[in-house]
Amino acid sequence: MADRIRASEVTMATQQSSKPNYGVDAPGVLRNLFLVGGGALLLSFFVPHTVHLGAVVDFRSSLRWTGGWFVFSSALFLLYVKYGKFQHRDFMLSLYNWRGNEQVLDVGCGRGLLLAGAAKHLTTGHATGLDIWSNVDMGGNSEAATLHNLQLEGVSQRCSLVSEDAQQMPFPDDSFDVVVSNLCLHNIYDRSARLRALHQIVRVLKPGGIALISDYKLTGEYAAEFTDAGLIVQRRWGSILTTFPPLRVVIARKPV
Repeated sequence: MADRIRASEVTMATQQSSKPNYGVDAPGVLRNLFLVGGGALLLSFFVPHTVHLGAVVDFRSSLRWTGGWFVFSSALFLLYVKYGKFQHRDFMLSLYNWRGNEQVLDVGCGRGLLLAGAAKHLTTGHATGLDIWSNVDMGGNSEAATLHNLQLEGVSQRCSLVSEDAQQMPFPDDSFDVVVSNLCLHNIYDRSARLRALHQIVRVLKPGGIALISDYKLTGEYAAEFTDAGLIVQRRWGSILTTFPPLRVVIARKPV
C-alpha cells in the first residue's frame, strides 16, 4: 500500500515539473525581508520628512535606508536561491576527493540538491538522504518532490531516502564514508537535540571518513563538538558573493 501511495505521489510530481525544482529555501524569511523592505519604502512617501523625538529625526530617510537594506537583502537571498546554492553545492563537494565507491549520507536533504550532486560523483557507491521534509525550512518540500528530482537528474538508482530526525539516525555505526549537510542543523532549535545530531554524525561516519557541514551560524559549535569527539576539524568560508547569509563549511575528518 505504501509503495502504491509513493508511486502515486511521484506521478503527481512528474506531471507538475519536467525539470529539477529545488524549491525556495526558508520561504518565510524571503517573504518577510521583501515585505518589510517594501513596506518601509512605501511608508516613507507618506510620513513627515522629520519627526521631533527629543531631537529632530529624519524619519523619511531612515525608512528609506531601512527599506532599501531589506529589499537588497531579499535580492541577495533570491540570488542564492536561484543561483548561489548550486555554486555552493559544487564548492562543498569539491572539498573531497571522490573515488566513486563511497557510501554518502545527506543530513536534511530537502529536495535533493546536494544529494543528487553527491550521487553524480558515484559509480558503485550509494547516497542516502535523511529528512523530515518540513515546509517551513524549504518551500514545497516533500519526499515525492525529492524522488522526482532524483529521477530527472538520472541518479535515482544510486539514491535512497529515509524519513527520520537527524538526532536519531537509524544507521549502524561506521556506515558512511562521507556525510554532508547544508543549512539543516541550525533548524534544530534545542541545543541538546542539536548536539545529539552532531554525535549521530560522528557515530555513523566511518574511520577515515569526512563530514562536510555547511551553515550560516553555529558552525563554531559544530566544530567544537567534532573536535571534542576526536575528529580533525577545519572551517572554510563559501563565496561571499553568492551565498546569503554567508555560509561556512565545517570539514571534519574521523581518524582511522
